[in-house]
Amino acid sequence: MLQSWRWFGPKDPISLTKIRQAGATGVVTALHEIPAGEVWPKAAIAERLRVLGAAGLGWSVVESLPVPTAVRLAEPGYEKYVERYIESLANLGELGVKRICYNFMPVIDWTRTDLSWRAPDGSVALRFESAAWVAFDVFILRRAGAEQEYSAAQLGAGQRHFDSLDAAGRERLVRTVAAGLPGANEDGYTLDGLRRELARWQDVSPDVLRRRLCAFLEAVVPVCERFDLRMCIHPDDPPRPLLGLPRIASCQMDFDALFAAVPSPVNGLTLCVGSLTAGRHNDASALVRHFAPRIHFAHLRSVLLEDDDSFVEADHLQGDADLVDVARVLIEEERRRQAAGVGHAEIAMRPDHGRVLEGDIGDLPGYPWLGRLKALAELRGMLHAIERLT
Repeated sequence: MLQSWRWFGPKDPISLTKIRQAGATGVVTALHEIPAGEVWPKAAIAERLRVLGAAGLGWSVVESLPVPTAVRLAEPGYEKYVERYIESLANLGELGVKRICYNFMPVIDWTRTDLSWRAPDGSVALRFESAAWVAFDVFILRRAGAEQEYSAAQLGAGQRHFDSLDAAGRERLVRTVAAGLPGANEDGYTLDGLRRELARWQDVSPDVLRRRLCAFLEAVVPVCERFDLRMCIHPDDPPRPLLGLPRIASCQMDFDALFAAVPSPVNGLTLCVGSLTAGRHNDASALVRHFAPRIHFAHLRSVLLEDDDSFVEADHLQGDADLVDVARVLIEEERRRQAAGVGHAEIAMRPDHGRVLEGDIGDLPGYPWLGRLKALAELRGMLHAIERLT
C-alpha cells in the first residue's frame, strides 16, 4: 500500500523532512489557504507538488477539496460552485494528482466531546462521550426538540454531566463541539451561529441530501473520467445522527445506494475504519470485503466502543476493529487490480488520529508527531508482515 502522512501545509509544525524520515512516501494534503468554493489554480497545485517533490515525497491524496455548503443546500447560484469544483478537479488531474477525499457532512464535520482524554498510560486521546454530547445538545445548545431524540436514561446521563460542569467546563465543551476540528468543512461557530446554521437545514431530509450528493457526483464524473480521478467519500464521523441533521454516509446501505445511483468507477470510498466502527452497526471486516473495488484510500485506525456508545480513539492496533484483517483484504485487492491491469492499483493509506505522547509536538487535535510516528511504524510493520506471509 502507498504509505502516506497527512500534512497541513507549510505552516504545519511537522516538517516534510520528519515525514520522509517516518517512512512515508506520499503526503495527504490540501490547499487549506484557499477558501471553500474557490478554484484551486494550477500554479498553486504545481507549487505544492514542487515543495513535496523537493522533499522526496509525492502528493498521494487530496484531503480534502471541500464541497461548499451552498451546493449541499442547493442554494440559488450553487451551480457556479460546482463549476469551480470541476475546474479544480481538472487542474489537479492535469498535474497528476489522482485521488480526492471529500465528505458531505452538513454543518459539523468530524466531532468529539473531549480532545484531551487521559489514557491509563498517560497518553492523550480524542473521545466522544455520549453523556457529554447530550449535555451539549439538550442543556447547552437547547436545540428545539432535541430531548425527544434521546431515551430517559440518556437524558438523565446528560443532565448529570451538565450539572458536573462548571462555567469553564461548559465553555470548553462548546469550543470542542462547535469551534471546528482540523480539516473540517467550516471554520466553526458560536452557539448562536450554530443555531442559525441548523435553522438553514431544518427542511433537509436524508433523501433530499442524498439526491443532492448524487447530482453533485453526476456533475463531476465526466471530468473525473477524463483525467482518471477517483472521488473517495469519507464516512460520517461518528456514523450516527447528530443535531437532527441528515447523515447519509454511515453504513453499508448508504454506500450501496450511492454506488447504485452513480455507478461510475470514479465514484469511490475512503475507508476510514475508525469513523465507521464508531458505529456499533458497522463491521470493518465485512465492509472492506463488500466495497474493496471502490476503495482507493484508507484511514487505518480504530476505536474502543463503550456500552453507551461512547468511544475513545485507541492505539492503532488495539481497537475493536481487526486492522490486520482489513489490511489483508486491501492488499489482496491491490494484487487483484495489478493482475487485471486496472488503473489505480495501489491503495493509499495513512495513520489517522494519533495519541499525544510525552514530549510530542503539534497542536492540532488528533495530529501529533510522535503519536502518528508510532502509529505509522506499527502499520508499516503490519503491512510488511502481511505482504511477506500471504
